[in-house]
Amino acid sequence: MKIYTKTGDKGQTSLIGGTRVPKYHLRIEAYGTVDELNSHIGLIRCQDIDPAYQLLLKEIQDRLFTVGSSLAADPERSKMKIPDLHDEDILLLEKEMDSMNDLLPELKHFILPGGNTTSAYCHLARCVCRRAERLSVELAENSFVDERVTIYLNRLSDYLFVLARKLTMDLEAEENIWIPRI
Repeated sequence: MKIYTKTGDKGQTSLIGGTRVPKYHLRIEAYGTVDELNSHIGLIRCQDIDPAYQLLLKEIQDRLFTVGSSLAADPERSKMKIPDLHDEDILLLEKEMDSMNDLLPELKHFILPGGNTTSAYCHLARCVCRRAERLSVELAENSFVDERVTIYLNRLSDYLFVLARKLTMDLEAEENIWIPRI
């Protein structure tokens, strides 16, 4: 099987279900941004971090393929069985955040992204995740989007923020707090 099909050469692509849409279609933007997020998470996984984080990040990458499949399907034409998110996927992120937060100092300031390379990668992923969430919410205004998709993306961006803080602590770096000039 060749990787190139030439079917997109004129600026159109197919959704799951066969519907052809322009490559700038909001549904394409949404799942393309989820794909971008998945790549950023892969970068975090490649860092020298606790294997437990790496394992969870791999599971998150799997869930992001699920999210991407959901967003790539034409809700009116696709008859293909695609994987779905479960409430437990969202609860897992919440449980992990709660565990990390128990070990972190109280948050009293906004955090400037950085501190160390690994934490900065988490902040990049968090920002891409927020963009994916915004696009999914916008898409949901005019087309079906499983509400668990937007909830999962919302929790994931929070998780990535907490992970950035926890990795800053684990790597014995200093958090960059924002002190506004007044």
